[in-house]
Amino acid sequence: MLNQIVVCGRISSITAKKLEGKEVQEVVIAIPRSYKNADGEYDTDFIPFILTGGIASNTLEYCKTGDIVGIKGRIQSLEAKDGKHPFYLIAEKISFLSSKAPEED
Repeated sequence: MLNQIVVCGRISSITAKKLEGKEVQEVVIAIPRSYKNADGEYDTDFIPFILTGGIASNTLEYCKTGDIVGIKGRIQSLEAKDGKHPFYLIAEKISFLSSKAPEED
């Protein structure tokens, strides 16, 4: 069986969150689609990932909004509540690909 997802995009946001009683970080990655919509523009998907442990601390220390990262991870479902099966994307490895150029004053 295979449970793996690999994405590359820009960090849209990083926020602290509680998941199953644990403090985690959620990073949202902005990924432009590879085709144009009816208006001739590229739409962007915003994909949330959960970061824990060393991955979370390294990302908080070295990355900021706008940086390009590659994420390898997995899909993990939680216990069913009210007949719903929520799932999360859990980051297992993050590659820091580039930083956004600092803005000039």
